[in-house]
Amino acid sequence: MNKLKRKPLFCPEGDTDVRNRRIINGNTTNLNDFNHMKYTWVSDWYRQAMNNFWVPEEINLGADVKDYPKLTEEERRAYDKILSFLVFLDSIQTANLPALGEFITANEINLCLTIQAFQEAVHSQSYSYMLDTICEPQKRNEVLYQWKNDVHLLERNTFIGNIYNAFLEERSAENFMKTVIGNYILEGIYFYSGFMFFYNLGRNQKMPGSAQEIRYINRDENTHLWLFRNMIRELQKEEPELFTEERTEEYRQMIRTGCEQEIKWGHYVIGDGISGLTKQMITDYIQYLGNLRCQNLGLEPIYEGHLEEPESMGWVSQYSNANMIKTDFFEARSTAYAKSTALIDDL
Repeated sequence: MNKLKRKPLFCPEGDTDVRNRRIINGNTTNLNDFNHMKYTWVSDWYRQAMNNFWVPEEINLGADVKDYPKLTEEERRAYDKILSFLVFLDSIQTANLPALGEFITANEINLCLTIQAFQEAVHSQSYSYMLDTICEPQKRNEVLYQWKNDVHLLERNTFIGNIYNAFLEERSAENFMKTVIGNYILEGIYFYSGFMFFYNLGRNQKMPGSAQEIRYINRDENTHLWLFRNMIRELQKEEPELFTEERTEEYRQMIRTGCEQEIKWGHYVIGDGISGLTKQMITDYIQYLGNLRCQNLGLEPIYEGHLEEPESMGWVSQYSNANMIKTDFFEARSTAYAKSTALIDDL
């Protein structure tokens, strides 16, 4: 394998010509120069991400405290298991992004990853805030660590975790690229059955604070997805040997695996027992997302058909649109306070 060289922290002989800058295998000074960027899209991304700043406690969970004991058994089970999964995902992202940054030689990309890592930490805090507010401490701890004991949860976590660990064990360009694709899968596929579950509770007039909390998180995740999509597109130009026909098909199959796991998980944790969602709705939506994620990397779709958002799931886009003013099912204040408009998940 083509082993990557870890960038030095202090490098006065680094190249200052932005034309020579590369995401990996470059010669960087590590200077955060906001006036000279090779990847001009970073400027807009950086400002958007900074303007998305929020803290979990600004959302009122008072109604959720009353609603949680009234959830159906199926809803409460799904709520607990999905939170356990989401807090694991954001925790592993917080830890993994600096590991990638050690080998990224474009300072503006590392600036983005630093903000993303901070936001992932805030998301983990959000899930803890939700659990601390609605659960007793013993119940909270039980939910937080379900991912270690639930075989369905552990299977999904193992897929991403092994990809990330492989890069730590063998710092090759190939493993780096698989880790980047793993991030893309996590941000673009793995969160979505969880998000749709909380939005479905919201439209059923339940747990409005939790749904609002997820709405803020969803807005951040859209920027993260946009970041990794653009990184992959730049790497396609700079590192063509990482995008041979064989390797490109491997990335495509990784996305397929992520989709199949998301569908299997959605069937297990949501199923047909929760009002407003069915297994078929979950399948159709995730297959649509899988095709969308592939197409935005220039890859062939992985599912026949499923090129348009399913009519049955159109409400998900509405609820996740952080630019829209609050709707009837949310008691919390509008998310339209942001200093700039949010990225929409049309990626």
